Amino acid sequence: MEKRFLNVSLLIISILFIFSPLQVAAHGHTQSHSQPLSHSAVQLKDHLHKLWIDHTLWTRSYITSALVNLEDQDKVLARLLKNQENIGNAIKPYYGEKAAQTLSELLKQHILIGGKVVEAAKTGNQPDLEKYNKEWYKNADDMAKFLSSANPNWSDKVLKEMLHKHLDFVTKQLVARIHKDWDADILAFDQGEDHMVHFADTLAEGIIKQFPKRFQ
Repeated sequence: MEKRFLNVSLLIISILFIFSPLQVAAHGHTQSHSQPLSHSAVQLKDHLHKLWIDHTLWTRSYITSALVNLEDQDKVLARLLKNQENIGNAIKPYYGEKAAQTLSELLKQHILIGGKVVEAAKTGNQPDLEKYNKEWYKNADDMAKFLSSANPNWSDKVLKEMLHKHLDFVTKQLVARIHKDWDADILAFDQGEDHMVHFADTLAEGIIKQFPKRFQ
């Protein structure tokens, strides 16, 4: 069993090197504000922070439940999928119903494919693990492409790299939990949460820049 988990972990790590960018182009892309943010801008940032922090929290909870088949697994998954609907609804006031639904569906695919990654890692099914990892990163690319097409302030390259980095942190949590390396698990979660707060800021700042009259 330990040998099988080791093989799975090595495969996951090798996949990370294949699909992940060497560096995340996160520096220099945060909008600087010469004036204090308006109340509506602060509200938007706070709302997106909560949604993406929820995303990391419920993803962690699902990994924990799925790896050991806890009874709450289905309930946790349902709550996690609801979070994806909430994130889609957050962009509805700016991009409309269709765009909100598209983002929600892409995010739900992100979760469901991730569930298959967890199952493949848990059972040591290396062909499935490689297959679903490819699908996972492709979904991230599709999400970046969709978002960047809606807002010229959202770079496809930057969003793609940030979403890949998110998958990296989730994968590190998965590997750490399989090996019961709790310190590594906690570190990966903390880093992943900080990263998604930055991602939420990137989205909020792009919206504020695209629709300045709504945030005066």
